[in-house]
Amino acid sequence: MTTTTVHENAVLPELVTKHKTVLDRAVQAIHERTFFSQYPENPSPAIYGEGADQAGLEAYKQLTGKHFNELQQGEPAGWVGQEESPYEQAPIGVSYPYYPVETLVKNGQNTFDTWRKVTPAQRAALLIETLERVKSRYFEIAHATMHTTGQAFMMSFQASGPHAADRALEAVAAGYEEQTRFPEQQVWEKPMGKYSLKLQKSWKPVPKGLALVIGCSTFPTWNTVPGMYASLVTGNPVLVKPHPKAVLPIAIVVAEVQKVLAECGLDPAICQLAVDPAEKLITKELAEHPLVKIIDYTGGSAFGNYLESLAKKTVFTEKAGVNSVILDSVEDLDKVMQNLAFSLTLYSGQMCTAPQNFFIPEGGITVAGVQVPYEEVVAKLGEAVTQVVNNPKAGPHVLGAIQNQVTQQRVKELSSLKGRSLLDTCEISNPSFEKARICTPVLYEVNSEDREVYSQELFGPIALVIKTKNTQESVALAKEMALEHGAISCGAYTTDQEMKELIMDQMGLAGTPVSFNLTGGIFLNQNASFSDFHVTGGNPAGNASFTNPEFVIKRFTWVGFREPVQQ
Repeated sequence: MTTTTVHENAVLPELVTKHKTVLDRAVQAIHERTFFSQYPENPSPAIYGEGADQAGLEAYKQLTGKHFNELQQGEPAGWVGQEESPYEQAPIGVSYPYYPVETLVKNGQNTFDTWRKVTPAQRAALLIETLERVKSRYFEIAHATMHTTGQAFMMSFQASGPHAADRALEAVAAGYEEQTRFPEQQVWEKPMGKYSLKLQKSWKPVPKGLALVIGCSTFPTWNTVPGMYASLVTGNPVLVKPHPKAVLPIAIVVAEVQKVLAECGLDPAICQLAVDPAEKLITKELAEHPLVKIIDYTGGSAFGNYLESLAKKTVFTEKAGVNSVILDSVEDLDKVMQNLAFSLTLYSGQMCTAPQNFFIPEGGITVAGVQVPYEEVVAKLGEAVTQVVNNPKAGPHVLGAIQNQVTQQRVKELSSLKGRSLLDTCEISNPSFEKARICTPVLYEVNSEDREVYSQELFGPIALVIKTKNTQESVALAKEMALEHGAISCGAYTTDQEMKELIMDQMGLAGTPVSFNLTGGIFLNQNASFSDFHVTGGNPAGNASFTNPEFVIKRFTWVGFREPVQQ
C-alpha cells in the first residue's frame, strides 16, 4: 500500500494538462447532445493497428485456465471462478482472488481520506488516463465478453470497449462539471448603508463514502462503468462486484484502473474487484455494510427493489422493463419489419432495450395510405425474423449465444402461456462454435385482455404480438405497462402527426423514451452516449439515468464554510 500524499504527487498535474482537451470536449458534448465519440467503434486495423484482433484473441487465451494475477489488492483468502462460455458450453477456467467483505470494506475505507482530497480535475484526468489504457485491450476484452455473455464479436467489441468507454467518459465529464459548477471561494458583501457586512465564503463538494457497483451477466462493462466512474470522479472509493458468470471483462478494466492509481502514487484499493466464492454470494453482505454509502445496480427487479429499500444508502438502479412497439401507420412495411426483426433478434433479445410487446390493432395498420389487414402485418414480422436468422452471413452473428440456460428454457416453455404460437423457435448452427447455445426468436399472439401474459418481462428472444381494438388502446396499454412494470424503450410507427403527439405525451408521462419510425441502420436497442439518456428513472424499470445530473450530484454533498473578512 502506498503512502505518498496528494500534495507530493507530480503525476496528477501532468495528467490534467494531458487530458484537458478531451475533458473539455466531453463537457461540451453533454450540453450539445450532438454526436460525439472519443473512442472509435469500428474495430478496423486502420484504427487499432494490424493484427490487433488476433493479438487480443491470444491475450484472452493466455488468461483462460489460470489465476487472474493483475489485481493489486494484496494476498487473497482464496481463488474463485465459475464462468462458462455460452459458445463452447464449457468453463473458461479463470480464477480470481477472493477477499472477505470486511477486508474489502476496510481497505476501501482506508483510501477515502486520500482520494477525496484529490481535486475533481485531477480525479477526472486520472480516470481519463485509465480509459486510454483500457483502449489498448479492447480486443482482449471483446473476446472475454463473447465467452462470458454470448454476445457476438462485433457487439462484444463495441459494447464492452468503445461504447462503455464513452459512457464512462460521459460520467467523468458530468461529475467534473457538477463539482466545479460553483466558485471555490468568494467574498460576500452585503451593503448596510454607511458600512457593509463582509464574509469570506468557500464551498466544497464532499463525497459520501464507499461505493458498491453490482454488475450484470449480459453487459459486464457497459452497465458497470457509468456508476463506477461516476463514484470515482466524485471522490468515492469503489468496490466492483461483478456477476459471478461475467467477471473477466470488468476485471481487466479494474486492473488497468489500479495500475494507473499506483503509478500516480495512490492506493490501488481506491478501486477493488469483489468476487463471489461459489459457496457464498457476498452482494447482500456488501450492500448492507454500514460503511457502504452508495450502490449502483443492474439486474432483476426483485433484488433492485430490495436495494432501494435499504436505509441510509444512495441507490441507483436499472431493473427489468416491459418494452413496447406501437404500430399505427407506416410508409414502407417491409423496411419497418426488417428493422424490427433485427432489433428483436440482436443478441437474442438479451438487451434491456429489446422490444417485447408488439401492439397491433385488430383492423390492421395503414401502409402508404392503404389499410393492410392484421394477419398480413403479423405475417410480415414473422417473415422478417425468419430472413434474419436464416441468413448464414447474419444469423449467428446477430443472435450471438444464450448467456443463461434459464433463458433458453423460458423460450421452450412459452407455449404453456395463454395464446397461440405465430413463429416457433428453432436451433441453428454457428460455423465457428459447434456447441454454441442458440435458439431463434419466437412470436406469440395474445389478446389485449390477457394482461397476465404480457405484463412481465420475458427476457430473451421472445416477442408477444398483442391484438388491440385500435391504436388508442395500444397507446393506453403501453403506457400502463410502463407505469406499472417499467419500460426502458418504446418504438412507435405512425405517419399521423396527432397520433405521434399523443404517443409522445402519454409515454412521456410514463417516463419512457420513444423512437419513432426507425428504419435502416438505427435500431430501437441502441443508445448514444452524450446524447441519449439511458433509463429515465421515471418508472419501475429503474430510479436512475445514464447520465443526467442527478446521477452524479447525489454522490456528494455541497458544504459551505464562512467567516468574517479580516479588516
